[in-house]
Amino acid sequence: MLTKRIIPCLDISNGRVVKGVNFENLKDAGCPIEVSKLYNSFGADEICFLDITASLEKRSLLFDMISKISEQIFIPLTVGGGVSTKNHVRELLNSGADKISINSSAVNNPNLIFELSSNFGSQCIVVAIDAKKNKKTKSWEVFTHGGRKPTGLDVLLWCKKVEQLGAGEILLTSMDKDGTKNGFDNDLLSEVSKRVNIPVIASGGVGELEHFLQGVEYGKADALLAASVFHYKLLSIKEVKEYLSKNNIPVRL
Repeated sequence: MLTKRIIPCLDISNGRVVKGVNFENLKDAGCPIEVSKLYNSFGADEICFLDITASLEKRSLLFDMISKISEQIFIPLTVGGGVSTKNHVRELLNSGADKISINSSAVNNPNLIFELSSNFGSQCIVVAIDAKKNKKTKSWEVFTHGGRKPTGLDVLLWCKKVEQLGAGEILLTSMDKDGTKNGFDNDLLSEVSKRVNIPVIASGGVGELEHFLQGVEYGKADALLAASVFHYKLLSIKEVKEYLSKNNIPVRL
């Protein structure tokens, strides 16, 4: 079994780290540069930086901030939010990003996934998918623009398609679980994981040590992303890794 990665997520709005519940009621959680430095020193395997209002506000990413973060950390940095062109990706990679996450732009133009993976390599293209369960159909629907815009796309079909188009990883966020601290949506995770052969990053809902283990055992996730529990020091990355290791899950200690 490959080593499972623990990834703190920095949701950025107006140049600050924020966190909410179900994608709403955002609260300040610190300076992105300082928070990134801390997570690097605490043993994070990667950092995920998502400018969550970039697509909604139709503005470009915070290239300068990304450059400053990349100078301070020595682990892979994934950056997303408002990425819609090859030039965006090139500039982000030049600014110090290791992987690029696309979401709304991939839904609007699926061929962008193929274009970017062909030009820069699948290994640095992550497709982020915000999923919400439809209570009537019992299926999951893809949302874009920071979870504000329903697309009508079926999540399971979309995951398969992004893999075929060249995505290297899927960052799968459950909008129903986001910020609730009651566990990942393991049904969603396992359904996606068994349909694709690329790594799936679990996101949305973690609140206790057991949730990380369940994300691997039941959700079959390849990596585990969290925000609130780390930002507000409810759990440490060290605690999570030691707990997983004791439960025979391979991690980088």
